[in-house]
Amino acid sequence: MGSIKKLVFLILIAGSLSFCASKQTCQMDFPQEIAAVYFQKVNSGEGQVAPRTDFYIEFEKPLAKEIVLDKVYFQDMVGVVEIESDTTFVAHFYQDSTDHDLVLHSDPTKEYGNKAPIITEPKFDLQRTEAVLEYRKREKTFFYKILAIKERPMILNPSGIKPKK
Repeated sequence: MGSIKKLVFLILIAGSLSFCASKQTCQMDFPQEIAAVYFQKVNSGEGQVAPRTDFYIEFEKPLAKEIVLDKVYFQDMVGVVEIESDTTFVAHFYQDSTDHDLVLHSDPTKEYGNKAPIITEPKFDLQRTEAVLEYRKREKTFFYKILAIKERPMILNPSGIKPKK
């Protein structure tokens, strides 16, 4: 009877410890005042440049020196945050162009050259108007969930040059 109790106790401890590192916790407050968060789709018009979505984060004041913005998780995509100005940061999300042909044939040996699609599980379960901002503060990584993100009208950009505000 004593060995069964020890076994159950060990299983409970092992199960509770295995879930500690797998969950990402999001901060409720960002350490600095955010003025606006929005995204905007950009289409080259000529098909030379892949369509993309630009995700903007604007702050009231310049970002504190101890805070570094790393990534944005938005609509099952991940984008690296870039500095546009001292108060504005942007992440670019490029849509995958699937211009490769698949060979479909009744004889499976004729389909040999087809590539299998790469399916990745998103890191966060988000709605369409939600995003998670990954940032570092004093070398510790934090996650901040952004809600109710607004969409601005699409930019038609025939030259393929990055749009200015």
